Amino acid sequence: MDIYGNALLDYYQTGKAEILWLHNSYGEPEEMPVDVFFRNEDGMPEIELKALNLCKGKVLDVGAGVGSHALLLDQKNIDVTAIDISPIAVQIMQDRGVKNPQLQNIFTVREKYDTLLFMMNGIGLTGTLQGFEDFLENAKQILIPKGQLLFDSSDISYLYDDLPMPLNQYFGEISFCYEYRKQKGNWFNWLYIDPTTLQRLSKQHGWNCKIVYVDEQDQYLAQLTL
Repeated sequence: MDIYGNALLDYYQTGKAEILWLHNSYGEPEEMPVDVFFRNEDGMPEIELKALNLCKGKVLDVGAGVGSHALLLDQKNIDVTAIDISPIAVQIMQDRGVKNPQLQNIFTVREKYDTLLFMMNGIGLTGTLQGFEDFLENAKQILIPKGQLLFDSSDISYLYDDLPMPLNQYFGEISFCYEYRKQKGNWFNWLYIDPTTLQRLSKQHGWNCKIVYVDEQDQYLAQLTL
């Protein structure tokens, strides 16, 4: 069941959607605003615009959603392939005019790219610290030698200001579950990685890591190169 995709489709077709709930492993469910996926350039935060400006060569937009970032890259005549695992999202991308949308999982990609782009904390799909480390090795196979990995993430240790830190896992490893129109999807793992841990793991796996931007919410944009 493509719960996330159904919410996107309602908004795309009617300009509105019912509440998309995001259940989590650390507290009360949160409302996920669906319109955020359909932003144009004027509605995007500085951190995302900076990432788009850093894109070069052949770009793979991972977890592209409805293609808002890919559309802007298309407009700049950048060669971008936009992938998502939601069939509905990919269909919406096609309808919106994204030039090369594909239903694909990043872990099955074999083609080589100059830039791997993960926006809206898309790197979280690696799920765990170990998953992220595995991805750093996999990414070496799909980036050209002077390619780059661009993503935004954040330090979520503040969530535990009034709660005990997890003892058996990294504090940035979270579980989520979408609920829409009283239908719940499967739980999935998601990762938020703090900059210090990112720098350490990047170095261990042979990457240069540069934090190129930090916003007022302590979200940061990272640029990793081999």
